[in-house]
Amino acid sequence: MSQTVDRALTILPLLAQGPANLEQVAGRLGVHKSTALRLLRTLDEHGIVYRQRDQRYRLGARLFALAQEAIENLDVREIAHPHLSRLGEQTGHTVHLAVYEEQEVLYIDKVESRYPVRMYSRIGKPVAITVAAVAKLLLADLPEAERRALTDSLDYPRYTARSIPDAAAFRKELAKVREQGWATDLGGHEESINCVAAPIRGADGRVVAAMSVSAPNVVVTAEELLALLPLVRRTAEAVSAEYSGRAG
Repeated sequence: MSQTVDRALTILPLLAQGPANLEQVAGRLGVHKSTALRLLRTLDEHGIVYRQRDQRYRLGARLFALAQEAIENLDVREIAHPHLSRLGEQTGHTVHLAVYEEQEVLYIDKVESRYPVRMYSRIGKPVAITVAAVAKLLLADLPEAERRALTDSLDYPRYTARSIPDAAAFRKELAKVREQGWATDLGGHEESINCVAAPIRGADGRVVAAMSVSAPNVVVTAEELLALLPLVRRTAEAVSAEYSGRAG
């Protein structure tokens, strides 16, 4: 890396802590103020930093716009798929990836079980939002006002005796999921199907997707599936690290 680029990149973490004047920037870089000023002017011209009226510099709007554009163009499915495949190989069970879009939770990827008994879920198909483990994780991360409005607007079908019956019970379940950081569906949608799920988080810590392992109880018991939760969570953490740029 060239010395100029290295110095310019060193400025950004400093300004991320708050506005700084020319003397502070020069001191951080260990250079003369004239050198620091040239770097700051170049970054200012490109909108990466901004000079305030008090002559201090802060991070510029263009930098935030670029960061947001990069986040929006990240394909969580592409990043997650190798991890989902590996988890499917390790467990032998069905693995799903889901996202929240326009008040629906949709499957965007699936790795099939190795067992003859298969789930009928399909990529692009909405999940049963009031019972699915992936839905619980995605909705639990919504801002409180949005979460309350959504839970009040939903219908609560009684798929099974274990289905969540109403908005109050669903909000209680989402609060529990938000606190513990994982979710289950133990016969809530289909009596014979159990599921454990973990969140995938972006650089800001918000949940961007959720992944799960599901299996019929003729293959494994609910207790045996729950024993896989640490592996599911480790996989989700690995995807999160790669998606947010923390993987090393």
